Amino acid sequence: MAQPKRALITGITGQDGSYLAEFLLAQGYDVIGMIRRSSTVNFERIRHIQEKITLISGDLLDEVSMINMLRENRPTEVYNLAAQSFVQTSWAQPVFTGETTALGVTRVLDAIRIVDPDIRFYQASSSEMFGKVVEVPQRESTPFYPRSPYGVAKVYGHWITVNYRESYGMHANSGILFNHESPRRGLEFVTRKITNSAARIKLGLDKELRLGNLDSQRDWGFAGDYVKAMWLMLQQDQPGDFVVATGQTQSVRRFCELAFGHVGLDYRDYVVLDERFMRPAEVDLLVGDSSNAREVLGWQPKTSFEDLVQMMVEADIALLKVKR
Repeated sequence: MAQPKRALITGITGQDGSYLAEFLLAQGYDVIGMIRRSSTVNFERIRHIQEKITLISGDLLDEVSMINMLRENRPTEVYNLAAQSFVQTSWAQPVFTGETTALGVTRVLDAIRIVDPDIRFYQASSSEMFGKVVEVPQRESTPFYPRSPYGVAKVYGHWITVNYRESYGMHANSGILFNHESPRRGLEFVTRKITNSAARIKLGLDKELRLGNLDSQRDWGFAGDYVKAMWLMLQQDQPGDFVVATGQTQSVRRFCELAFGHVGLDYRDYVVLDERFMRPAEVDLLVGDSSNAREVLGWQPKTSFEDLVQMMVEADIALLKVKR
């Protein structure tokens, strides 16, 4: 009987890591999750599957720990989702963002090269790499123009993945994922901030929501749909880079309108513009062309934007009612 495939996920306690772990378990994988040696790790997103996965400690800042982890666990696939992943924080912590989100990728790739170059690798690239876009929509060939330390770090991570693929013949892939959200998104992200505030205001817990640029436009999809694309990349005969997106753009204002409207409120009565939440360098319009992923991988999103917003608002209402 064939041994089950074994996958290592860095960043397993995050939004994408939790959905990917669920997906891989359903495919019959042994799932190993890397967590930092920290007393502040939050297991909330994976608590329901924690008994089905193996958690091990490691650190993207320490290549030796990555080498030891690979030698001891011998995964067939590695999904690198760990990073300092909040754009706003990257201005306050640019060096730390570079250490984890950029150089951390190099440490993982080099550990794979040393231990077993046949391990298949997925790098979580980002639409923030396009930044000040030079064409609409953005595709794999669109030049990068990052507008934040996070975006710059992701560009490095992307190109070092390409470099190791071409230099060492590794099955190293990058998924250029556009914004993907879910009820598991952190409260610091604008989408979850909006749905959580709509729920809190509806329940009488808050009276206003302060936001920055309401005219920013993003290509928003459901994280649960996007993790399948990650897996599909590693099942191909040839490695590559793929844009993963819905191909539709929505404004922050439209997100507010739908979220508040779902609970019978008009966002204009509660949303207050606050310059503290404006980015030093704004990214105005991101929308992805995922034709390559659809044709080569056979991937397509299943969850509509409207359903995504509704799902998030309802989850926040349910969560707040439990806490009351």
